[in-house]
Amino acid sequence: MAWYTKEKAKSILSNAPPKQAPRKIVGILSTSLLPVQSLADLTPTFFMEVLKSMVPAILMNIFVTAINQLSDVEIDKVNKPHLPLASGDFSIGEGVAIAVISTMTSVAMGIMLRSPPLFIGLITWWIVGAAYSIDLPLLRWKGSPLMAAVTIMILNGLLLQFPYFVHVQKYVLGRPLEFTKPLLFAAAFMGIFNIAIAFVKDLPDVEGDKEFGLRTLPVILGKEKVFSISVSMLLMAYGAAILTGASSPFLLCKLVTMIGHSVLGFILWHQTRTIDLSDAKSMQSLYMFIFKLYYAEFFLIHFIR
Repeated sequence: MAWYTKEKAKSILSNAPPKQAPRKIVGILSTSLLPVQSLADLTPTFFMEVLKSMVPAILMNIFVTAINQLSDVEIDKVNKPHLPLASGDFSIGEGVAIAVISTMTSVAMGIMLRSPPLFIGLITWWIVGAAYSIDLPLLRWKGSPLMAAVTIMILNGLLLQFPYFVHVQKYVLGRPLEFTKPLLFAAAFMGIFNIAIAFVKDLPDVEGDKEFGLRTLPVILGKEKVFSISVSMLLMAYGAAILTGASSPFLLCKLVTMIGHSVLGFILWHQTRTIDLSDAKSMQSLYMFIFKLYYAEFFLIHFIR
């Protein structure tokens, strides 16, 4: 295909905010390990099934990124002119081709894996991702602060937790379905975390969003208030994680979860004291820093017992 080159493939990966493919891979791998009960479960077959389940997720994530950029070309020329469509590296036709091919391939692979939770998860991912961006009646959820937060929570939280947990527990390990404490904690913690991320994501984009009539939360309430709300939500999530860790009957799990979340919460609080809300680079650095904390949580959730 003439539109697809090595340079353009690199552009897709380097401009997906903020490098979402690695985030999905880490999240799926972490969630897939939650049903594991012993080292005997970690067979080559287990890892092969997990790897196979990652591919349609990455493809569906490419669709979400593509449809978002297709819907926001003019806005991105103001807020994010480096993105492939906004900068002209990709044409609209190429963007549409990427969205269509990634969707069809992802759904086809979901069917081939013969796992109802994965297939339902992928279809939900497609519907919610499209509804977030497409400018049609009752859609364009990114224009509503509530629906934008719900969308981010679903796409980056719930859809990385429940479908993959159920897939591994029931269809890979062959065990009865059971929603465990680590899974429920991960869903709640990541849900709160992703709502805060949704708010912080819009902080650098206020000018472009105002110009094109997008009523994001920072546009409605102002940067300072949304920044304060987001940081408070994250610190409350860490506080809840510390209390959850304290309830563990296992000393190692208790120590790791309490100390780990206390340290991360303190680092977050210290980092936010230096943020300049008038500087787009400073706000972007906060956004990227929060994602480092997000990655760290995929490790800590395995000590929730």
